[in-house]
Amino acid sequence: MSIIILDTNCSNLLSIKLSIEKLGYNPVITTDVHIIQRAKKIFIPGVGSASEIMKQFSKNNLLINTLKNVTCPTLGICLGMQVMSSFSDESGGIDMLGIIDTPVVLLQSGMFPLPHTGWNQVFFNKYHPLFHNIKSGEWFYFLHSYVFSINQYTVAHTTYNTIFSSVIQKNNFFGVQFHPEKSGVIGSKLLLNFLEM
Repeated sequence: MSIIILDTNCSNLLSIKLSIEKLGYNPVITTDVHIIQRAKKIFIPGVGSASEIMKQFSKNNLLINTLKNVTCPTLGICLGMQVMSSFSDESGGIDMLGIIDTPVVLLQSGMFPLPHTGWNQVFFNKYHPLFHNIKSGEWFYFLHSYVFSINQYTVAHTTYNTIFSSVIQKNNFFGVQFHPEKSGVIGSKLLLNFLEM
């Protein structure tokens, strides 16, 4: 199977690659459009800022168009999920890929510190293939300050002063706000569910 990790020039590329390799797959890190077009599964990782990831993507307009039109299951992780949005309030406001017509906004954390860092629970109301053999309310590792609000594409939610979308899906595009590669056995299970989907 052709497994692609999109080279977003961010710091968690290697940890995602190693996590997938431990599951018995051999992912390739690339921005080569021809390889991406033949992929069976795509991962969009992200650690950093909205402006930096969009600057990286904007170096290659063909890459942006290719990402918008892929038909294979595609999983965005943390900032890689947020990049699917229409717009992000981060970095003074920036247009994103527009795959999901919903903006990303600053997490209203109240008395809690930002970024939202550490373990938190993820709740879902009905079965979803990403959560095969995973219970609602399991703990995953988060590190972020911006979020998708609850919307029509919300699959699961998390509370940190306010409720936000911790998993989204639109057609073949999936996104998780947490880091499965840093979430131990449960995170590995979610990655495997995606790979076997």
